[in-house]
Amino acid sequence: MMKIPSIEQCLALMEEQEMLDNIRAHSFMVAHVADALYCSLSTSSTGRILPPEQHSLILAGALLHDIAKTPCLNNACDHARLGQDLCQQLGYPEVGEIVREHVILRDFSLSRYKQGQFLIKELVYYADKRVRHDEVVTLHQRMDYIIERYGNNDSARHLHIQNNFQLCQTLEEHLFTHINFPPKELASHLNGQLFSPAQKSS
Repeated sequence: MMKIPSIEQCLALMEEQEMLDNIRAHSFMVAHVADALYCSLSTSSTGRILPPEQHSLILAGALLHDIAKTPCLNNACDHARLGQDLCQQLGYPEVGEIVREHVILRDFSLSRYKQGQFLIKELVYYADKRVRHDEVVTLHQRMDYIIERYGNNDSARHLHIQNNFQLCQTLEEHLFTHINFPPKELASHLNGQLFSPAQKSS
């Protein structure tokens, strides 16, 4: 049986891992975006959507996608891999898979997207690409930030980032054929009641 941490357990993990406030704020917004995508797909008449019980998985995956980001800021560790290892150690392998692939998808499936089939990890991957700090932005805006922040003035690294975002752009195009609003309206479809003020400040 799949073991998924509750929102409260995710928040406790953020505290235990001493997640910085700005990373926590980013994670909350990614969770808001992932939730909006999931809920919109769940009411779609064209896409093949994962079952409703997967809702808790997408929230946990989004909240914990940067669980290892803080210790990796000042060294060269891979925060996605480290985050997966942590989730696996805690008994959350399915969440760990989402965390591992939130930066780069290992199995980009154009044929599946054309059929309206999207996995939870793909929704979290996309949600992360739409959030700069704690603000919903376009893929292009987010890409520019990533290049500036992590590109290291390395043309090969810039190309790698650009290629990753091009794949995400393709995912977006297919994803939003099954959502009843365009990508530019995503921010206006977030559920402001998803988390309580107490949870956000805990």
